[in-house]
Amino acid sequence: MRDGFVSIDALTERVTAIIANAGFSADHAAALARTIVAGERDGCKSHGIYRIAGCLRTLEAGKVVPDADPVVAEPDGAIVRVDAKGGFANLAFTRGLPVLAEQARKSGLAAMVINDCVHFAALWPEIEDITAEGLAGMAMCPSYATVAPAGGTQPLLGTNPFAFGWPREGQPPYVFDFATSVVARGEVELYRRAGDPLPDGWALDADGQPTNDPEAALDGAMLPFGGHKGSAISTMIELLAGAMIGDFTSDTALEWLGTTTIAPRHGELILAFDPARFAGGRADPRATAEAFIGAIEGQGARLPGQRRFAARDKAMNEGIALTAAEFEELDRLEKEGVA
Repeated sequence: MRDGFVSIDALTERVTAIIANAGFSADHAAALARTIVAGERDGCKSHGIYRIAGCLRTLEAGKVVPDADPVVAEPDGAIVRVDAKGGFANLAFTRGLPVLAEQARKSGLAAMVINDCVHFAALWPEIEDITAEGLAGMAMCPSYATVAPAGGTQPLLGTNPFAFGWPREGQPPYVFDFATSVVARGEVELYRRAGDPLPDGWALDADGQPTNDPEAALDGAMLPFGGHKGSAISTMIELLAGAMIGDFTSDTALEWLGTTTIAPRHGELILAFDPARFAGGRADPRATAEAFIGAIEGQGARLPGQRRFAARDKAMNEGIALTAAEFEELDRLEKEGVA
């Protein structure tokens, strides 16, 4: 088999079938496939079909409910609560988004708390759904303990992603989504698969010593980005999206799972803002934002997400590029599952 291209629709159909055949409900399979294909479409390989095996391993380990039916509670003021019932977060978010958007327009600000969910892949697809509503948004969640705090030597923090988005007229939103570790854990796994050494400053081994060996890093601890600054932001996420919403922090999530080879279970916190309500008629916040973003671009600086959006345009016109090994992985998953 050779490297080649596959259409977005064809890959979505194939991934959906693999996940449904493994035992997930149609709604969960569709929500998971959408996120996986978005990763491939946007050139984010660490969040693409590579994640399918982990999804199926999580099911095989009995750590996710494949037919969970998320429940959206009546809003508590500006707080929207969604009980994911032990299922992947993707469907829970989809169910809660209309209520979140409605409450944000009513109050100017609303928060969605997703409890008892299994996190899957990136946050930027969720953020883009919020900006599509004309709202600004933030999302964050813990993970499982794989990152040492600044100055520490043992895993305690999660990779703890944080994402933000701002809506723009006639062009892609301003969106960033990053792990508060130096890189996402999936990147270390991709280095391991490729047999390549890690860059300096990414990880510690099990003895707390710096390492360039991906295997040793996966057995040890990753490091936060920016030293104490990334460590502080990661801790904030543990407090807001763990302790404050009555759900796992990364260390207790790891205790519950017992392994880092499957998807982490915890909660998620999403915030939505109505820019017009916040401005209170003083100015047009969207116009002010466009002028400011334009000034960034005017200096030749690259906006976050531009590489993803360029890859998306190419994929929509030419299809998604997959390697021969990736086609073979899909074939194997179709025939054997995660065996």
